[in-house]
Amino acid sequence: MTDAVCVLGVDSGGSGLRVAMDRLDGLARPAPVSSKEPVRTGALGIDAEHFMEQLEPLARELLDQAGGGRITAVAIGAAGMATLGADLRAQLPAALRDALGVRHLALAADAVTAYAGALGDRPGAVVAAGTGMIAIGTDLTAWHRADGWGHLLGDCGGGAWIGRAGLEAAMRAFDGRQGGSKALLARAEELFGPVQQLPGQLYPRTDRPAMLASFAPEVARCAPDDPAAAAILREAARHIADAAAAVCPAPDRVGRGEHPEVALTGGLFKMGDALLRPVEAELADRLRHVRLVPAAGDPLDGAVRIAADVAADRLRLPLDPRMLTVHIQ
Repeated sequence: MTDAVCVLGVDSGGSGLRVAMDRLDGLARPAPVSSKEPVRTGALGIDAEHFMEQLEPLARELLDQAGGGRITAVAIGAAGMATLGADLRAQLPAALRDALGVRHLALAADAVTAYAGALGDRPGAVVAAGTGMIAIGTDLTAWHRADGWGHLLGDCGGGAWIGRAGLEAAMRAFDGRQGGSKALLARAEELFGPVQQLPGQLYPRTDRPAMLASFAPEVARCAPDDPAAAAILREAARHIADAAAAVCPAPDRVGRGEHPEVALTGGLFKMGDALLRPVEAELADRLRHVRLVPAAGDPLDGAVRIAADVAADRLRLPLDPRMLTVHIQ
């Protein structure tokens, strides 16, 4: 057993918890571990008791893999933290202290940990896109967000948005209306069967955004040879650039010697050049004062970084009652 001092990063989302540990002595860290069950949401928001039921055994598993030690700081990035995090903020500081001896806790929206994973503590903007789409930016004095309002009110340019637009083009082709795509119609029928039955498959489902987003890669595959599919991705790129431009700080709002940067993160951008090239072109046109840089890491990496910064009292990212809070006991 060792007396290693460790920090813990947690990423909580729709598929459960992912947890990673870093050792402040610089020695090798254990591999991340995960649960398979999403944390329940109740009348008070994200259920803190259910969260701890999943987190504590995972934390102890990582400590065993590390050969022992103590956890000095934890950072948690959770989907819904901004609007559903009241129970976590009320219960987790004491629960983690009592269960694991944790004295420093950071609670963040998952967009904040995505930002920290992609850009660290540099000023700029990060677009996180998967099924949905949100942009978050900071000049290191305050957070700004754009979109992320869900597939009915926004998430413009995200996976569900692209998939819905692609299926609309397929339905137009089926009807013989202008703006249709025979290529997308063929892909829709191959994936979902006769398209006249698609409304009955789609509308009753509780996972409609995920089903819509499952068609987004088909739009990307058709785009090189299909004008309608290519137009959908160009429009998605404009929406993504709009969101980034809305939150990215101007050069005169950042510190001397610093320059705003923009990074893209999330599974949507794995669709490749069919989407990336129009996004890069739109960003270059809209944000000529910033650099587009590769994301350094993912939201779990961001949570670990925030935990290490909190432990060392060097956190530069701005605190915010809904986006990022730090609790010290």
